[in-house]
Amino acid sequence: MSFHLEPLPLPASIELETPAVLRQLARSHRHLAELKGAAATIPNEAILIDTLALQEAKDSSAIENIITTEDELFRTDSAPGGYGSLAAKEVHRYGAALKVGFERVRQQGFLRLEDVLAVQATLEQNRAGLRKLPGTVLKNAETGAVVYEPPQDAVRIEQLMDNFITWLNRSEPGDPDPLVQMAVLHWQFESIHPFYDGNGRTGRILNLLHLVMHGLLDLPVLYLSRHIVRNKADYYRGLQGVREHGAWEAWVLYILRAVEETAKETLTQVTGIRQLMQETKQRLRSQHPKLYSQELLNNLFRHPYTKVEFIEHDLGVSRPTAMKYLDTLHTAGFVKKTKRGRTNFYINEPLFALLGR
Repeated sequence: MSFHLEPLPLPASIELETPAVLRQLARSHRHLAELKGAAATIPNEAILIDTLALQEAKDSSAIENIITTEDELFRTDSAPGGYGSLAAKEVHRYGAALKVGFERVRQQGFLRLEDVLAVQATLEQNRAGLRKLPGTVLKNAETGAVVYEPPQDAVRIEQLMDNFITWLNRSEPGDPDPLVQMAVLHWQFESIHPFYDGNGRTGRILNLLHLVMHGLLDLPVLYLSRHIVRNKADYYRGLQGVREHGAWEAWVLYILRAVEETAKETLTQVTGIRQLMQETKQRLRSQHPKLYSQELLNNLFRHPYTKVEFIEHDLGVSRPTAMKYLDTLHTAGFVKKTKRGRTNFYINEPLFALLGR
């Protein structure tokens, strides 16, 4: 079973910005702008990238049935290379791939095909590149029936990806709204299915990079995959609905509603982090003024599970001093000390609880 795959731009006869889409666009943009503004109030961007981006990695991986727990996720983050499970390893690869793409967008302001390949290579830990061999089909997970056959010819895949990259970077007067473009581009990428593995997760990373490239976010911290996890059947039904019936409005509305809902939820997370940071800062400055520093505060919120080595590195102090700081924080109730294997971790429990909601 195969479907005709339109290159971008789509035929003019397809109306993407319908009245329903325009109404939803206003709501989606408003909440996205609120999130962008709130994220700018966090004093160290690494705090959001190393917490919320990792949560996005967790949920995006869950869509592919790669499941890990909050505890395992952040404990592993405190011990790079010492992954507690294959799932945790996969999630951290996603986080690393997102950072690769974000750094390239930040440096260049655009993405090339080689940048997309680098994101996918980081995710999958191989350099297989674009599909060159035929035989890839998408099947119903329950029945095994083929539901979609993406392009098989290697030259055609390259042509479609060149076209995709052009429109990913494009921002011209008269073009559809960037959020509508994101919906169309995501459908296009998933339908090209350019790689042997990692298409879904790479495509969801590109969604966040698209928002940054077009100025809708400064950091790739939208918790977009949470909506897809909750509405997984609708996600795949929407992709297929466009392929079979040209149901563009339903698909665009699905993505726009996902942006609105996850922008609101992520805003709650960011606001909560900011409030916790302010409360912790006040307590530290009043109870332990000699211990307090902005670097220490940043450390406690960048690493829900911190440890001696992180304090040494972030604060530039000796190991005995780092141990003294953490034990003081534990005694005063700022962190909870726990031993996992041979390592002592110091958990910022309020932050951990907030991120796990």
